[in-house]
Amino acid sequence: MSGPETPSTTALSASFLDRLDDELADADAQLSGHYPGDPGTRQPVHTVYVNADLADEQLLARWAAGAREVLAVAAADPTAAAALELPVAGDDLAAVLALVRAKLDAEPIEDLRLDFEDGYGNRPDEEEDRDAIRVAALLPTLLGDPAGPLLAGIRFKSLEKPTRRRGLRTLDLVVSGLLAAGPLPAGFLVTLPKVTSVDQVSAMVGICEELERVHGLPAGSLRFEIQIETTQAILGADGTATVAGMIGAAGPRCVALHYGTFDYSAACGVAASQQSLAHPVADHAKAVMQVAAAGTGVRLSDGSTNVMPIGSPEQIRAAVVLHAGLVTRSLRAAYYQGWDMHPGHLVSRYLATYAFYRQGLPAAAARLRAYLNKQSGGVVDEPATAQALAAFLMRGVHCGAIDDDEVFEQAGVRRDTLDAMARRKPLPA
Repeated sequence: MSGPETPSTTALSASFLDRLDDELADADAQLSGHYPGDPGTRQPVHTVYVNADLADEQLLARWAAGAREVLAVAAADPTAAAALELPVAGDDLAAVLALVRAKLDAEPIEDLRLDFEDGYGNRPDEEEDRDAIRVAALLPTLLGDPAGPLLAGIRFKSLEKPTRRRGLRTLDLVVSGLLAAGPLPAGFLVTLPKVTSVDQVSAMVGICEELERVHGLPAGSLRFEIQIETTQAILGADGTATVAGMIGAAGPRCVALHYGTFDYSAACGVAASQQSLAHPVADHAKAVMQVAAAGTGVRLSDGSTNVMPIGSPEQIRAAVVLHAGLVTRSLRAAYYQGWDMHPGHLVSRYLATYAFYRQGLPAAAARLRAYLNKQSGGVVDEPATAQALAAFLMRGVHCGAIDDDEVFEQAGVRRDTLDAMARRKPLPA
């Protein structure tokens, strides 16, 4: 007896499918509008915070020199370097150390924020005005330096009522000063701290629009990051995840969410001795941030450590090991950026970051090659996992831990294919 025949026609008519497309058109538009995916551009591995009054033209050289001093102590000899508890050894460790030394020469700071908020404190208006005008003149110099950062800007005081007008005056002076000297630098970025409501983010959008109008800037020129350091930014009084609404209110102006370790921990009642980016309250907040930002193109930055690599050689090495471990922990949790607050933090940041990508390169490259070649093996990867593998390699290339030739040699793909896979775009011919 023969089996049932396959029907030659379908039950759902073209007119029904057309009506369905019409019904879902708004939902389709909202999905593509709110979740455009990662832009594929380079993300800094850190943001360095420096009090605005301490910033000058020697800042980059001073931080690089301070970092070299810490590296010389932390990796004084092969035995000391091996004791840093990095997930690489032998020639791989030597390669990582060489990369860090080269990085401190070429680009010691990737992202810089000159701080007018907590670190700067409350000062007479005349003093803050002078610093704002000076910073406006300094930022183009720092961004134009061959060893300068990819991004640089300011963190101004929050939009809470007590600090609102002072913070906006500083922002206004800096933007006006920048534009008096020339075009708005492409790498200029500002940080909006202590956000407690979606309304504050909407207000920030209006502030940017007004500054653009007054100065004749193209719409969307001014961009900002939202600092998540209040409990209200994670969970609102109505039980909603406020941070998701903040991303929506900001639109394409918001490029990142930055977790504020110490303010958030204190707001949750965590004792000072226990405040850390590895505390459970931090993990909860960052998980909410991660889900809210997923697919939106808004990037994530972890917080900082308050343990500085200073003192005896033993204390310096201990601080480097501690911070490198925290950086590795963040990388494993898909937080690819964090704050750095001391020149020595550059050492542990780059050591941990380069070791993370170099350790992961062989396995990620092999799995991606197998996926593209449709080979069978112990792990059968889905398209989403292949995207994650490509994104891992792309991040490694962007930060300088690995290069295009290494990726091609081990994975068999060039940069254009890797980028397309990382963003789920059509592959080049």
